[in-house]
This record gives sequence, structure tokens and C-alpha cells, in this order.
Amino acid sequence: MRKARIAVVAALATVGLGITACDDGGDEAGPAKESPTASAEASSTPQERTPASDEGTEEKDVPAAEDVTKPGTKLKIGDRAVLPFTYGTSKKGTIAVTVTEIEKGAEADMAKFGDKAKGMTPYFIRMKVENVGGTDLSYSSLKLDGVLEGGGGTGVILIGGLPDKCDSKSAPADFKTKGASFETCSLSATKTAPVSAAEFDEGDAYSDDPVVWGN
Repeated sequence: MRKARIAVVAALATVGLGITACDDGGDEAGPAKESPTASAEASSTPQERTPASDEGTEEKDVPAAEDVTKPGTKLKIGDRAVLPFTYGTSKKGTIAVTVTEIEKGAEADMAKFGDKAKGMTPYFIRMKVENVGGTDLSYSSLKLDGVLEGGGGTGVILIGGLPDKCDSKSAPADFKTKGASFETCSLSATKTAPVSAAEFDEGDAYSDDPVVWGN
């Protein structure tokens, strides 16, 4: 089993192995995420197509612009957001995300991350992810960030999950058709205020104005 890792960032210095924690002062400094990104830009350059040559490599049944959840939208737990999605350099499409639960864990759950995680309380952000556009998004993955009660990020980035508590899963091999779905979990943690919401902030359109699910 792959070992969980922690890295701690404070005053622009990196220490440790696999959690990234920002200054308690609320500055959101830290390394660029290697998670999937989203963009509100057009999915591709227009090109001529004929019914006979329309292959399955293009996005099918892409939602109209008004159907995509706008940046800054506030949702309740259980609500569904339709979002543009890019993973790596070759996978692009439209997904729907439903946050189904934000569960508080116990400090003891963080033991596998080592001493750097002492005093941290984990939160398990459970979600359902659907393929809305019908493009090949197999083996892609999505991570949502925790939002503290009262607003603001946790200042902690966790690398890996807790298989018995919050298993961060990639999309299955058949996640390439419209309607395909899978369930996954994003692990968040904090030493301060509780995590009360989750946010999608990937891509230029959402980085400063994320979609947020809360109670």
C-alpha cells in the first residue's frame, strides 16, 4: 500500500513529506496543485463535421452555456453542479459533481501521516462524479477543497487518502460515455475552525470564484 505523505509549508519554506499547510494567518501560499483543472473556455476549435465522420473522440451532447454552473454559485450538500473539466493535457469534457456528505473524522485517523499531522482533525468530502459530455475521461481524478466555518481555506493540502475512511478514487476505465459515474472522497484537515463546506476552484474561471457546497 502506498504510504501517505505530508509536506508542511510555512513562510514560503517546505518541510516534511506529504501535507502542505499554509500560514495560520490565512495567506494561501503553497505549491501549485497537480490535480485536474477546469476551464470555462470553449472545449475545442470549431471544425467541419459530417454525420458520417463524427467520431467518439469529440465531446457529445455538451451542455449549453446556461446549463454549466456559474463561478461563485453557492449550493447545498446534495446539490449537483455541472462543470467544465480538464485533466492533464489530453482529457477534456464536462462533468457533474454532487457533494453528498462532509463527515468529520477523528484526530487518530491522521496517524498514518506522521508527526506533522498531530493536532489535525480530518474531514471526508464524499461526492458523486458523472460524465455529462460523453468524452473519454477514464482514469481522471477530481479533488475538492475544504472550506472552514466562516469562510477561508484550511491551509492544508493532503497528498493521498485514507483507504478505510476516505478513499480517493480515480475514474474507472469505462468513464468515457454520457451518464457514466463513480463515487470518490476528498480528504481535508484543519487545526483551527471546523470544515463546513467544500469548493471546486479549478481553472481560470473558478480559481477566484469557486463553486461552494455547504449546509
